[in-house]
Amino acid sequence: MRFSAPLIPGRLLRRYKRFLADIRLDSGEEITAHCANPGAMLGLCAEGNRVFLSKSDNPARKLAYSWEIVEADFGRGLEFAGINTAHPNAIVSAAIVAGAFPPLANYASLRREVKYGRNSRVDILLQHEGRPDCYVEIKNVHLMRTPGLAEFPDSVTSRGAKHLAELGDMVEAGHRAVMVYLIQMQADHFSLAADIDKAYAAAFKRARERGVEAIAACCKVTPDGIEMDRLVQIDFG
Repeated sequence: MRFSAPLIPGRLLRRYKRFLADIRLDSGEEITAHCANPGAMLGLCAEGNRVFLSKSDNPARKLAYSWEIVEADFGRGLEFAGINTAHPNAIVSAAIVAGAFPPLANYASLRREVKYGRNSRVDILLQHEGRPDCYVEIKNVHLMRTPGLAEFPDSVTSRGAKHLAELGDMVEAGHRAVMVYLIQMQADHFSLAADIDKAYAAAFKRARERGVEAIAACCKVTPDGIEMDRLVQIDFG
C-alpha cells in the first residue's frame, strides 16, 4: 500500500478521546488530526514522538489530517509503526492478490466485508471451486513491550473474542477459518497479551481447538507506504 501523496511530518502533543491527536507540524502549525485507532496504543503516544500524517482534500471532512505513522523506540532504537487500523485489510488483500501470502494462495475469488456469523462481516472471504470457503479475520498489531515481540491486544476487546467464536462456527460448518495478525512494524515473533485481556486469550485457545488457524505477519513501514514483509513465529504458550 503506497500513500497517494507525501505524508506530512510533525511531533505529537497529545492523543485524547481515542480518536483525536494534537500535533505540531514541522511548519510550526498546530493541528488536530483524526486517529483511526480505538486501542490503547501503549508505548506510542509519548509527547514529542515524531508522527506522519496524510491530508484529505475532501471539504466535507471535519478533520483534514489523519495520523498514519509514528516513530518510537521499542527497545531497539527508533522504528516506524503504522497506527491506522483502516489499512490492514487492504494490505493483506494486496499481498494475497500479488501472490505474496502463501498460506492464503490459490483462491480464484477475494471479497471483502462479507456478511456472516451473528450480524458480522468477515474481513476477507476467499473462494475457489472445489475448495472450502476461507473466512479471514484481520487484527492490527502495534504493541511491543519486549524488543522484537509483537503482542495483541493492547486493550480489552470483546468484539475480537466474538470474531474468534464466529470463525470457530465456520470451521464446524465445513469451511476454513484464519485469524491474521498484521503487525504494522518489524517484529521477530508474536504472542497474545493475556495479561491485558484474559478473556480474549481464552477465546483464542478455544478457537484453535475448534480448528481456526492463526497467522502473524510483519510489515515494512516507511513514510512512502506500508507493505507486508514476512511471516513471523507465533508463540502459542
